[in-house]
Amino acid sequence: MDYNGAVTGRPSIPSGATLRRTTDELTAETVPAGLLRGHRVAEGVWGLLRVRAGSVRFVLEDGPSEGVLLAAGDEQVIEPGLPHHVEPAPDARFVVEFYR
Repeated sequence: MDYNGAVTGRPSIPSGATLRRTTDELTAETVPAGLLRGHRVAEGVWGLLRVRAGSVRFVLEDGPSEGVLLAAGDEQVIEPGLPHHVEPAPDARFVVEFYR
């Protein structure tokens, strides 16, 4: 994944993976503290961050510190096992879908 805004080698949810659950809609006020610090999606599980309003910065813990800024309508695939965190803007509304 290129975190300078280019979409090169961007990961995708594997074909055949099925949606298992979706979080409630999250905001800067309701996002669980664990998502604001480094965490991982379990092995065999893929995440899909969908920004519904505002913006959310998605940061890989071992990637460039600036991460990638996602705006309303953008989505970010979250690969299994990669440590990451999110930084929602005050006006952010987003969900995370989990596929297996």
